[in-house]
Amino acid sequence: MKKVFAILGLLVVLSISTAFAQGKADIELKGNQIDTTTTMVWGSASFGYQWPFGTLKETFKSNMDLGVDVTLKTKSNWTYSVAFNYYFGAKLRDQAAVVGPDMLTSNHDLIDGNGMKATIYFEGRYWGIGAGVGKIFPVGKWRNSGFWVKINASYFEHKIRINDPDNQIPQLADPYRKGYDQYSRGFCLSQFVGYMFMRKVRVASFYAGIEISEIWSKSGRNFSIPLMHKDESNKFSVLLGPKVGWIIPLYEKRKIQTLYRY
Repeated sequence: MKKVFAILGLLVVLSISTAFAQGKADIELKGNQIDTTTTMVWGSASFGYQWPFGTLKETFKSNMDLGVDVTLKTKSNWTYSVAFNYYFGAKLRDQAAVVGPDMLTSNHDLIDGNGMKATIYFEGRYWGIGAGVGKIFPVGKWRNSGFWVKINASYFEHKIRINDPDNQIPQLADPYRKGYDQYSRGFCLSQFVGYMFMRKVRVASFYAGIEISEIWSKSGRNFSIPLMHKDESNKFSVLLGPKVGWIIPLYEKRKIQTLYRY
């Protein structure tokens, strides 16, 4: 997880540096000038919050989402992007769904190797990488702003992160841990509907809306210990929730039109 956040942080820092360098070269619109649709490239950092449905809901509660992407917007307001998303913070609904009822006491507690109640943490972790296409429908005089509709296809993985800080549960030590983590992988299709806000100062641009993702996955492990055989089931899940993103301009081919009044 630390490596993922380090990469995300590095990308954001590099994008901010590029944005300010680009901002110095930007042409400021004057009062008698209007914004026109332009070709541009931007990076963005996003944050989302989702509620699960389907297979993921059977095991997990809600989760958060951090993402980075690079987007090309054409003069006709079509957008093409590549994105990486990292999902975290999903708490378990029931430990028995992970380790099976045989490892739990009547109080649903785990007992460590010393006969004491174990301190152990379970968390849902997912990630996806893919590409998408969208369209901005301008509203008003700001021709690069408006309602943004897009669809994204990605490779997706999800699993349970099992953290035994004291390493006191032999059944959950490596390599047995992989028999409990429910690691799965597959295909994800996401749809986003929201509003793109972009004005004269491009570094102040952002978007906000609702995203829904459909996930088709299968187990990536050869053996599930609670099931005592390989999990051959097809899994279908949905993630739904709000998403906001800060846009960081990297390149723009801007054309300024001036209105003359006589």
